[in-house]
Amino acid sequence: MRRATPHRALPVVVVPGMLCDASLWSGVTFPADREVRHVALERPDIGALAEDVLSAVPGPFVLVGLSLGAIVGFEALRRAPERIAGLCVMATNASAPRPGQYAAWRAMDGLIRAGRFEEVVEQTLPDMFPDRCPSPEGARRYRRMAAAVGPDAARVQLAAQATRTDAAGALRAARCPAVVLSGAGDTLCPPAFHRTIAHAVPGARLRELPDAGHLLPWQRPDAVTAALRAVLDAADRGAAVPALTPPP
Repeated sequence: MRRATPHRALPVVVVPGMLCDASLWSGVTFPADREVRHVALERPDIGALAEDVLSAVPGPFVLVGLSLGAIVGFEALRRAPERIAGLCVMATNASAPRPGQYAAWRAMDGLIRAGRFEEVVEQTLPDMFPDRCPSPEGARRYRRMAAAVGPDAARVQLAAQATRTDAAGALRAARCPAVVLSGAGDTLCPPAFHRTIAHAVPGARLRELPDAGHLLPWQRPDAVTAALRAVLDAADRGAAVPALTPPP
């Protein structure tokens, strides 16, 4: 006879980055006793995407997000802080877009509209890997994932990027355990971005991972698994995340 648990285990809502899908997390071990929901980035507005996250499960949950997925998570936190029981965010940026980024996204959108989606994939590919140096297998894997996402979803995600706002206020108001992960070789969202995020969230733990770039669930699935476990344990106990063991 299975012993009854005193409360429902917190579910996990997982949000990928731009040109990424659920296969991004294939190497991460999610707890078998938790409901895990993957939310795709299919609407051209950060607020609408945040509502998708909040409607993925009822009640409180732990949010795991990479890059644009974490940005969507910050907006969900702003809208419903009582729903976010824990945060595990990585390879991201909590600031509003810079003028040059708007121009770059418009240029990418123009290429896709012209039927040149593969060029956009090749433009973004180096920034996914440590120090912009992908391995042949890593490059093939990224191209496959981006092709599965496709040009229509890519245009939607570019439009969503342009609706970002500064998330500092939401982060300072957070009252949940949090881990912020950064790749030491991430040139798209460098470690300084993550120090800013971790400083803003009360009690957040920051871990900078050596030999890793932007796609941390591929490049350091062990560290992502450990961070998720630490956040879930802390959220279950209603406590802060303890000090993390430095990665090897």
